[in-house]
Amino acid sequence: MAVAIVAWSFALYGPSVYLHTLSTEHQWPIGVISSALTLSFLVNATVLGFVGGAIGRFGPSRMMGAGACVMATGLILIGRVTEVWQVFAAFSLMGLGWSCLSTTAITSSLAPWFERFQGRAFSTAMLGASIGGMVGVPFLLMLIRSFGFSTAMQCVGLILVATVLPISLFVLKRRPQDFGLTPDGLPADKSQQSVATKNWTRREALQSFKLQTIMLAFGLALLVQIGFLTHQVSLLLTIVDDYTTALCVTGAAMLAFVGRLALARFADRLDVRVIACVVLIQAGVATCLAALFPESPWAIITAVLMYGMTAGNTTTLPPIIVRREFGAVSFGVVFGICATLMQIMSAMGPAFFGLMRDASGSYQLPLALAGAMNFFAAVVVLSGRQKKV
Repeated sequence: MAVAIVAWSFALYGPSVYLHTLSTEHQWPIGVISSALTLSFLVNATVLGFVGGAIGRFGPSRMMGAGACVMATGLILIGRVTEVWQVFAAFSLMGLGWSCLSTTAITSSLAPWFERFQGRAFSTAMLGASIGGMVGVPFLLMLIRSFGFSTAMQCVGLILVATVLPISLFVLKRRPQDFGLTPDGLPADKSQQSVATKNWTRREALQSFKLQTIMLAFGLALLVQIGFLTHQVSLLLTIVDDYTTALCVTGAAMLAFVGRLALARFADRLDVRVIACVVLIQAGVATCLAALFPESPWAIITAVLMYGMTAGNTTTLPPIIVRREFGAVSFGVVFGICATLMQIMSAMGPAFFGLMRDASGSYQLPLALAGAMNFFAAVVVLSGRQKKV
């Protein structure tokens, strides 16, 4: 959870602050800086498959420690750029480092340690992402106002290293069996060993219909999510004032936290594919509500809050499903390739919403298409429920 707080604060929510500050201080176009952020997401996606496999094989300690150092270097350099090309280099380092502290890294680290309580463990750890969404931007703005951008980014880099390095060096271990322990810290119970123990290769996993449904469903869902979250401020400002917009964004982040708490409670009791279907339907209803009533402040506010409650679980559910259906042994490899495709698809979200808005003159078209994609994703994720490999 601690790793997720700092990683999401500075690598996912922080870039909105970096983009604004760099554009204001250097008079660089937002579009150019946004391209650097897109490159960061693509670098992140490219290496996720290797990160998951490496953690599964060697453990998380060295990978997370190295990732924290690389990401901290990128963050510090963001505060020191003087040329546009340096922005691309610094953001690329940030994306490379974040891949070692991402959902893939965190869940791959936890996978060997939990069997019966895997859903609770993953969901609880990923609460840190929601906390990062609530505190990251205000904390960064406070640092910048107090010390200036360059010094603030140095502080951020030091905070990241000071948080992650001790955890990676002294807390994280590869698997409980190495210490004579069992997953969950409970006595072994063969009646509970329902998870497959097959050692999956990348090719076998990619040919599995189960994994294909996860990648397609959540790739579409995350495309919508990144696009919606990127544009939600612009959407709100078309209908409400700045203060209400800020309250809505904060409220949505808090509801994402509540959604993750609910998932932590019920993920190990219920069919997670059914839970995923319900989450994706709710996301579809939210975006369709905003598309159907674009002139209603209450409809837009309700849509943002409804969608916010689904945002955290859309990120957390894929690793839970993969862990349950493919087992701990192959989790790093299987979820690594799964996360790579989902990240590539999600990187297209901001451009999808922006281009559709420019083409149609409003957010109605992209919101309606987003709703349709979420409903389709709900059908896809449920279709893999009874399939056999």
